[in-house]
Amino acid sequence: MKKCTRCLVPETVDTISFDEEGVCSVCRQVEYKDGKIDWDDRERQLNEIIDAYKNKGLYDCIVPYSGGKDSVFQLWYVVRKLKLKPLVVRYNHWGYRPKVQENNTMVFKKLGVDVVELTPNFHVVRELMLESFKRRGDFCWHCHTGIYAGVMHMAVRFETPLLFWGESTAEYHSWYTYEEMEEIDEKRFNRLMNQGITGDDMYEFLQGRVEKRDLWMFNYPKRKDLMKLKVRSICLGNYIRWDTKANVELIGKELDWYGHEVEGVPPEYHYEKVECTFQGMRDYSKFVKRGYGRANHLLSIDIRNGRKTREEALKLEEQYDGKRPASMDWFLKILDMSEDEYYEYL
Repeated sequence: MKKCTRCLVPETVDTISFDEEGVCSVCRQVEYKDGKIDWDDRERQLNEIIDAYKNKGLYDCIVPYSGGKDSVFQLWYVVRKLKLKPLVVRYNHWGYRPKVQENNTMVFKKLGVDVVELTPNFHVVRELMLESFKRRGDFCWHCHTGIYAGVMHMAVRFETPLLFWGESTAEYHSWYTYEEMEEIDEKRFNRLMNQGITGDDMYEFLQGRVEKRDLWMFNYPKRKDLMKLKVRSICLGNYIRWDTKANVELIGKELDWYGHEVEGVPPEYHYEKVECTFQGMRDYSKFVKRGYGRANHLLSIDIRNGRKTREEALKLEEQYDGKRPASMDWFLKILDMSEDEYYEYL
């Protein structure tokens, strides 16, 4: 399997390409981010957007929030740096770890914010997990669509058109580059999130096992409603230089936010994907299908940021990626699936 000659990214990552030197497109994008973007000008653009939306309604903006490192940093930045009044919107994917709930309570108290949580019917979620796994080898369809479409529904309902998401996908993929200034819109939702399956499709697939009205938060809002509201749904990482480890250090100092061990991840990355108990199985599924896992992803980021050599990273990748997760038996029980069926669906 071909890999980037600079980081560890393999050819099986969606949208990745390699140049004549064998360097992947993400490494080149990060070069552009570090060397060619005028971040002062990007900050000026951000301030112009804020001026157009601030103090126009109940809330200045919406911050989608999982309780992981990135959304905690987003919320801190919006409240403490930008001095905005946000509505925090959470999608409950039914996989929160207890420590994440403790962190969330602490963060909300320290920052003083209003919070709305979308908690879908677990019976519906279980059906969606199983169906999307059978059809796409990915049980997270409900989470991808619920987080993005559900939050947009709240923007319409609360008449709050400005939304702040986290880093640009140019940090990890080549769906968009840093020059394109990606926005979190319906085009992106259909390209990256719903895997070619709409909520209406799911209703047909499930053949009466759920009601159509159970699926509203998984379908994107009507375009006319978003246009009327003049929604701007932006990546904060397109306007400030994003550095995950620096962000983690900051929220640790400012908010006492802390991570904890996640299976399949070296201990130094204790902050990574702590919000979901299904993460170990998701990473393992990716390894089975595509030949790389979470360690590969994290180590590649550190190589790009000069924090690890490729040789150091290769040793850690071999040590951590591709191991059967301890959570597999628990996961199979939830979906009432045998291990043989799991591999067959993948």
